[in-house]
Amino acid sequence: MKVSYLFKQVLLVVLLSSVSIANANPLEGQPSGEYKLDLTHASIVWKVSHFGLSDYVGRFNQFDATINLDSENFSKSGVEVNIDTASLDTDYPNPEKEDFNKTLISEWFKGGEFPSITFKSSELSELKDGRFTIKGEMTMLGKTLPVTLDAKLNGAMVSHPFSKVPALGFSATTTIKRADWGVSKFIPAVGADVDVEIQAEFLQQP
Repeated sequence: MKVSYLFKQVLLVVLLSSVSIANANPLEGQPSGEYKLDLTHASIVWKVSHFGLSDYVGRFNQFDATINLDSENFSKSGVEVNIDTASLDTDYPNPEKEDFNKTLISEWFKGGEFPSITFKSSELSELKDGRFTIKGEMTMLGKTLPVTLDAKLNGAMVSHPFSKVPALGFSATTTIKRADWGVSKFIPAVGADVDVEIQAEFLQQP
């Protein structure tokens, strides 16, 4: 009886401790305010099916993003992203042929008319085990539509070891249907769904 009672008490303490850890705020002590993207530690990569044989992979090399962090009430935070359309890069392997990047920029993304792709959040969910969702609107080719990203807080530092300022790191993924924005060329040979993966570090501004 005594052993059983002791075991139950230990188990209760462990369970309560687990709940406390799960409910802890991973941003506790992190300063609120504006954080700007560290482009040297960030990427936006996308992929689309190519005849069902492989996923064709591309990226954008130039973009900017800002997080307005509320560390005590995370769902009140906000995110804004601006992507330079002309920075599209597919590493097209044959330089003797027409520059495929320029073709995509001019014909698919109409970069001359629409030089930017933008995203602005409208709602962030609460952090749960470091994970959350970002709902917002993406504008591409002059058309604005809702997009939801599944995101993860990878880590936070009150003082980055090199920059000596508060820092944050996030990952995010989403899948969009390119035809919704009018990019329907070669569907279904080239997939209708575009998978997007984002990695980003942010530094707080003085």
